Amino acid sequence: MFQLFIPRYVGKAVDHAQGLLDQSGATQGDIETALLIAGMMIIGLSILRGSFAVIQNYFGESVDHCLAAELRNRFYHRVQQLDLSFHDHAHTGDLITRGMLDLEGIRYFPSTGLVRTLMLLVLVIGGAVILLSTNFVLGLVALSFVPVIAVSSAVARLKLRYLWLKQQERLTRLTNFMEENLTGIRIVRAFYARDHEISRFQIRSAGVLEIAYKRLMARVKSTTFMGLVFYIAMTGVLWVGGNMVLTGQITVGRLTEFLAFMMILQMPVRQIGMTVNSFARASTCGTRLFAVLDEPSLVDANADRPDLKVTQGIVRFENVDFQYPLSRSSHNTISDISFEIGSGQTLGIVGPPGSGKSTIARLIPRFYEPTAGRILIDGRDISQVSLTSLREAIGGVQQDPFLFTAAVDHNVAYADPLASTDQIVQASTDAQIHSFIKELPQNYQTLVGEDGVSLSGGQKQRISIARGTLTDAPIFIFDDATAAIDAGTEQHIRHALNEQVGTHTTIIISHRLVSLMHADEILFLDEGRIVEHGPTSNCLL
Repeated sequence: MFQLFIPRYVGKAVDHAQGLLDQSGATQGDIETALLIAGMMIIGLSILRGSFAVIQNYFGESVDHCLAAELRNRFYHRVQQLDLSFHDHAHTGDLITRGMLDLEGIRYFPSTGLVRTLMLLVLVIGGAVILLSTNFVLGLVALSFVPVIAVSSAVARLKLRYLWLKQQERLTRLTNFMEENLTGIRIVRAFYARDHEISRFQIRSAGVLEIAYKRLMARVKSTTFMGLVFYIAMTGVLWVGGNMVLTGQITVGRLTEFLAFMMILQMPVRQIGMTVNSFARASTCGTRLFAVLDEPSLVDANADRPDLKVTQGIVRFENVDFQYPLSRSSHNTISDISFEIGSGQTLGIVGPPGSGKSTIARLIPRFYEPTAGRILIDGRDISQVSLTSLREAIGGVQQDPFLFTAAVDHNVAYADPLASTDQIVQASTDAQIHSFIKELPQNYQTLVGEDGVSLSGGQKQRISIARGTLTDAPIFIFDDATAAIDAGTEQHIRHALNEQVGTHTTIIISHRLVSLMHADEILFLDEGRIVEHGPTSNCLL
């Protein structure tokens, strides 16, 4: 706002100096004094403007960072909340791009987009009132650039929004490609596909660069056109105003006032291109980011539901059907599954690959919701209890023995962060991995690489078993937990686990019948249906 007063004082100073020159009694000192006073007033206004600009920039940057932190936390919280049906089809690289690059596109919007737009509106509207009230004709000439630039900005925004969307999509594909190749770097090296993968990466990178150039050219053309229109308007002010001065309609000070105001508008007008680009980028990035924030979860995690209190650990399936969301198959993954596991009993599930064994294991902790039927624990429908209490009641080992980039003891204690060192060591001993850990350079404090990259499959599975059995959950699920472990080691693990989980309800999924010898009952699956179910002694005959 202070900038709006500077041209008026400049104009008055010029007219005052001109008036003194026209007076025969005025001295050089009188003229210098008048100009000094006007100059001091302009300097004072400039200092005030600069002070407010510092405050504005500080709070603008603060708002940017606070907005980014809030959106970042909400985004990660939402990604953690979404059920596995979302993660089954979402790409890690895409989520990283949205949570980092798209978020940055939104972060700069308040200071570079919104504030600049408000400043420009204040300058144009405030200046329009001042200029039109001063001289209507010259004011119209001075403001003639406004409608042209407004239309040009709207067109440029649509073009830039489209290009930003294309660029973010290509960046997502590039990030997905990089993440996948770095994860599978050993396969790339094993088949000597390095040059091939580098070539594929360069092609995708060139695609991103192509869109970036198109976006840059669109912004440069738009900014150049806006600048040209502005300078044409400024030339018009000089031409029309000069004629008015010559005909005595306005003073030189008035013309100077108009030209000074145009000079003040010069920088904001030059920044319109950046502002339009900021709007387009924020709009595109916001659409992509909020698509995840607004993604509905297929699993209702209503925290207001009562907690599950497991007293016996009886698990019952009643005519359960299930098909994975977005599955292309016309058949259910599992159909009409009904069985019951008694308190403290062990159920073995066996069947060919793709028969639905792991699907049953994923339905019990409600990673997915059944398409039909009910699952009950101690007679309570698991869909009617809080999700947190349900999952706290279930321990065990997932089919994929994933390890975090952290120390060994952190990976083991992930199931129970409050576990003592003795508990961690005991769980590792039961999983037959303690001796191996003691041979590591820093024992339990040894850092495990990304997803346990430096460990064998069997070692990763045994650490996962230690992690899964560290809790005192009443129900345990072991989903092919010993597939990468030799028979002798598996036998020792089974013996140790039998002592630990002997009073717990246990489900064991395995391809090897020998792993199910100690189970009370065995359930045979084929093509998603139960083909045989009964005591182990009968089923293994």
